[in-house]
Amino acid sequence: MTPLTKWPPAILLMGPTASGKSAVALELARRFPVEIISVDSAQVYRGMDIGTAKPSAADRAAVPHHLIDIVDPIGSYSAAQFRSDTLRLMHEIAARRRVPLLVGGTMLYFKALREGLSALPQADDQIRAAIESEALERGWPSLHAELARIDPQTAMRLKATDSQRIQRALEVFRLTGRPMSALLGRRDTEPLPLRLAQVALAPSDRGQLHRRIEARFAAMLKKGLVEELRSLRKRYALRAGLASMRCVGYRQVWQFLDGEITEAELRERGVYATRQLAKRQLTWLRATPAPIKLFDCLAGNLASQVRHYVETQVEGGGQAPPSASAR
Repeated sequence: MTPLTKWPPAILLMGPTASGKSAVALELARRFPVEIISVDSAQVYRGMDIGTAKPSAADRAAVPHHLIDIVDPIGSYSAAQFRSDTLRLMHEIAARRRVPLLVGGTMLYFKALREGLSALPQADDQIRAAIESEALERGWPSLHAELARIDPQTAMRLKATDSQRIQRALEVFRLTGRPMSALLGRRDTEPLPLRLAQVALAPSDRGQLHRRIEARFAAMLKKGLVEELRSLRKRYALRAGLASMRCVGYRQVWQFLDGEITEAELRERGVYATRQLAKRQLTWLRATPAPIKLFDCLAGNLASQVRHYVETQVEGGGQAPPSASAR
């Protein structure tokens, strides 16, 4: 078996929205020869810059970034695609004798990378559009009832209003003729031949994170989030049911542009949705298997704390790949 210290290193930097991941990543880039892989299911979309808090042009020029601006907002991008793309990128970055630095808050993507994914079919835009049309006609509770007939196990764990997951479960059934619950056990588990330094940022005071979120959403609106989506709607044949338009912030701006909510409600709903997102991200973090090093994202010297820890992991040997003990 290859000694642990001989495995190329990779850094996983996780945390909720507004926890300061980008600033920490840039600090690490000043210390290590890294290339950043975005772990963000919204930053993949072209033109969605303000509401996803994409790195600035200057930051992207200073440090190579990957998996940003790779899909038009009318397209789709899955956890399976992320895993495949990221495994390839990690190998390529390591071959260049640089360190992959994975940064983001899409915890499902981190989980997919570490543990693999069930062997489910790729998304089909035509089937998804047909399901959305049925939902407009009959409502999502009706489609949930349909799912309960064909896949009661999946339907039982979903709310009747969980449109995204109901759509995916129905899509899988229509593509394969088999319920999603019957396919979930088969996993793609290609190993990660790198040693992982897993870092998580979390707040010691949830109230302070909430205030950061409120200030951040206000700044996005001031910067032109509404105008950004208005321009995208002119450029692309967007619809509310697309994955891109279900992203936090964009969903609420869509409702505002359609006259469903006022500007005050846009602010209120945008902040609330972002807080709920942060809550889900923190729940995922608590379930992340060890070893993982937790840092208070509110600490004044956060970046230097993380840098010192990562130094010990990258230079001294960190977590073994999941399959290392079997090699």
